[in-house]
Amino acid sequence: MAEGAQLTQTGADQRYDVFHTDCPARDVVDHVTSRWGVWVLIALRNTDLRFYELRESIRGISEKMLAQTLRALVQDGLVWREVEPTTPPQVTYGLTEFGREVGEPLTELFDRITLRMAPRGEEQRPAR
Repeated sequence: MAEGAQLTQTGADQRYDVFHTDCPARDVVDHVTSRWGVWVLIALRNTDLRFYELRESIRGISEKMLAQTLRALVQDGLVWREVEPTTPPQVTYGLTEFGREVGEPLTELFDRITLRMAPRGEEQRPAR
């Protein structure tokens, strides 16, 4: 068992206890569900993007917050980063297999919300 990382045994599976404060899986969940982490994963769901393309596609995010969010998601193994040695360097980001797997339910949630919402100016009717 890793020091401070509480592991639980469930059958043949060994899983992290995300309710333990020192759990590394908890950090990943925090990064994915952060204000900007969700948007980065959704923005990268269909294509790889350069840093400036990501910044343009996610309205309201600062360069600093985008860089911090990407750094955390790369460190967690959800996003890959490729630097082309040009002047200035061109940096491209995309989802890893793990990132696509984690991002899938977020994309489904995003799609459900946007499909169910009434267009602006129209009243939302309760579902029956």
